[in-house]
Amino acid sequence: MDSIRGFKRSSYCGECSADFLGKEVSVCGWVQSIRNLGGLIFIDLRDRSGIVQLAFDEKTPEEVFRKASGLRSEHVVAAVGTIRERTSKNKDIPTGDIEIEVTKLLHLAKSETPPFEIDDDTNVNDALRLKYRYLDLRRPSMQRAISLRHKIVKAARDYFDEQGFLEIETPMLTKSTPEGARDYLVPSRLHHGSFYALPQSPQQYKQLLMIAGFDRYMQIVRCFRDEDLRADRQPEFTQIDLEMSFVEEDDVIEVNEGFLKRVCRDVLGQEIETPFLRLTWKEAMERFGSDKPDMRFGYELRDITDIAAACSFDVFSSPSASGGSVRLINVKGGAKMSRREIDSLAEYVKTYGAKGLAWIKVSENVTASFSKYMKDSEMADILERAQAEKGDLVLIVADNDNSVVFAALGALRCECARRMGVIREGELKFLWVTQFPLFEYSKEENRLVAMHHPFTSPMDEDIEFLNTDPAVCRAKAYDIVLNGTELGGGSIRISRNDVQEQMFKALGFTPEEAKARFGHLLEAFRYGAPPHGGLAYGLDRLVMLLGGKDSIRDVIAFPKVHNASEPMTACPAPVDKKQLDELGIRLADEKEESV
Repeated sequence: MDSIRGFKRSSYCGECSADFLGKEVSVCGWVQSIRNLGGLIFIDLRDRSGIVQLAFDEKTPEEVFRKASGLRSEHVVAAVGTIRERTSKNKDIPTGDIEIEVTKLLHLAKSETPPFEIDDDTNVNDALRLKYRYLDLRRPSMQRAISLRHKIVKAARDYFDEQGFLEIETPMLTKSTPEGARDYLVPSRLHHGSFYALPQSPQQYKQLLMIAGFDRYMQIVRCFRDEDLRADRQPEFTQIDLEMSFVEEDDVIEVNEGFLKRVCRDVLGQEIETPFLRLTWKEAMERFGSDKPDMRFGYELRDITDIAAACSFDVFSSPSASGGSVRLINVKGGAKMSRREIDSLAEYVKTYGAKGLAWIKVSENVTASFSKYMKDSEMADILERAQAEKGDLVLIVADNDNSVVFAALGALRCECARRMGVIREGELKFLWVTQFPLFEYSKEENRLVAMHHPFTSPMDEDIEFLNTDPAVCRAKAYDIVLNGTELGGGSIRISRNDVQEQMFKALGFTPEEAKARFGHLLEAFRYGAPPHGGLAYGLDRLVMLLGGKDSIRDVIAFPKVHNASEPMTACPAPVDKKQLDELGIRLADEKEESV
């Protein structure tokens, strides 16, 4: 193998262009492919910027030609040569008009045959990709995704710096305050029986920074939650975290609209209009069945509970008597769906708790799955409420539990939009959802829990209900949504000790429990807490959506899989007994040693 000593790269592969014609360049990277035609060799050389063709012919020094003939895919090389025009141009790559006439070649490293081809068109399963993640990351699409992530992070730092924010680091080893997702615990060697927790977010620390007078804080921060994974969730993830003092909701929203406008302009080259649309949580649920609705298409929910209440069809009439509802969506042009397709939609809504799916097709004639139970006038009222026209398909869900109706129809409108092909790819539809409920009921814990976190401020006009009817309280909370995915969320925080104590009481904490968990914050409030609020973005989700990916795993360099393990390094893994002894830990399945 050759030494790189004395070699200096002048250009990245993808930067070479016709502007360099006749100039000497030096490039380096991995061999993507080789075409050996006997007296003529062409090599596609790849680095993170793209591909450039290296050419070896009768003018090439003999030693250089010999080295080139011995190269294979994924070998590492450095080359020096002159840019010249290609005789056979390749319009599929930016450098397709030129090639490098190589005069010097360094063979820096060999490679075994990789377990899969390093190419975006490679059909390889995720398990193999993640086991050899360092190879998967060589693929151009992965290089672009990680580069996009860097650009978004840089844009965040630049923008918030211009807005007067200070980047301040907060601790990774914190106190466990169980309220929300499960903590990752870290045992203390010096304090046997005591544990640190990895932070689920810097929430308490950033509030303490406001009390400390820093006024505007931001941080690109790692967070940890021991919860089940899905496409847009990982046990460790990254937030763009920020907090502001002396602000109301509109101030936080305005700053963050400016940030998203900057990112879309500088990173994507796309202008977006501000201010964004705002919906209250109640309006979002009633119109779209979701607190993170996709606004790129219609199919809004319509409530027909009043019409259904008077009919003889028990599936429709009983929900109104038990506090539930009957609602529909009108799939424009959906009448062309076959009965088999509609039946598959019925199975789809069952995964969200719905017991079934009623339907009306408006074609030459009106046909419905429940027509024999309805009067003509009742059917006409439903179609009028749905604003149904010829060619439409009306889909109806009824249930005694409104949350089931919303969940089923909220998901169904998105599924129908995908099947009907009405989602405009590349379009960015931002939305603020505001005035969330302050509490939600947890069946698992049989009590009210904070919908966001216990430091979220109630609406001013709802504070009086904290002690008497906390379930009706609304929060000064806001989520930023993009194309049906929550990008981030925040709130105005409680800055009064008396209100914070009422909040803890409503959550079922005794004064002693509140002091044990959050005493440091309550103590800090005694020394003058400014009105403050903030927001945290899921950076991984932001990169995923702006990069057109389906999973955050495709924008994280080394992600975990569904069971929170990492195939590449095989973690988590057992540790030596000596390490456990130092921590004072004995595993539950260890047998007791006889004395």
